[in-house]
Amino acid sequence: MPDLPPLREVVARHGLSASRALGQNFLFDAQLLDRIAAIPGKLEGQDVLEVGPGPGGLTRALLRARANVTAIEMDRRCLPALAELGEAFPERLRVIEGDAMKVDPGFSGPFHVVANLPYNVGTALFTGWLSGEAWPPQWASLTLMFQLEVAQRIVAAPGSDAYGRLAVLAQWRATARLAMKVHRSAFTPPPKVMSAVVHVEPAAMPEGVSARMVSRLTEAAFGQRRKMLRQSLKGIPGALAALEALGIDPQRRAETLSVEDFVAVARALS
Repeated sequence: MPDLPPLREVVARHGLSASRALGQNFLFDAQLLDRIAAIPGKLEGQDVLEVGPGPGGLTRALLRARANVTAIEMDRRCLPALAELGEAFPERLRVIEGDAMKVDPGFSGPFHVVANLPYNVGTALFTGWLSGEAWPPQWASLTLMFQLEVAQRIVAAPGSDAYGRLAVLAQWRATARLAMKVHRSAFTPPPKVMSAVVHVEPAAMPEGVSARMVSRLTEAAFGQRRKMLRQSLKGIPGALAALEALGIDPQRRAETLSVEDFVAVARALS
């Protein structure tokens, strides 16, 4: 392994500071970063996508795990530090400057996503990776840092306050678990909230179900979550008849339906 200068020294030398506008918070604890990089399992020789590497703290950990890393960074200030890291790990690090919401990383085979996601785009990226009719997806796993509140919404069970659209989208054809919590003091600068890492792996796709219908159904049901299903779903043709056919009381609210219930309704409407 190359003898790298401390990350804090690199950040100071390049005059870097976390940008609030870009949702940045830097992690310097190498042991913590190595623990995050270990969550997906053995990464040696595997392709890994990292979004928002910043100065490269998690990138270092992924490279120490012997992964082949493609990092997408839109903050030009961080590119020189990442370039130095690329020189230390020739042919193991590829840096793409751009917006991860718009850039195609260009993988030809399966890859893992491991990222301390920028807070301002994390949920949008996550739902994007979970969408689409093609399944299993090209990604083999998602290991993502979120605000703790968002992480809890992803792994929530029916009936809980955190249960909603994110939980259904994450769980109807994938498994999601909260892998570890990260205290706000681990970051520079410390954010106002706690964080957590969620690990998601693809599961079997339920037969006869359209992903687009699951998305539409959950958007309607949880978009007006305080209303009964008979009200929130009335704009979807056939939805109320599907509830009746499945024996689901239309006076229930969305948070009382299980993931399997949503899948059943979506299958009836697909």
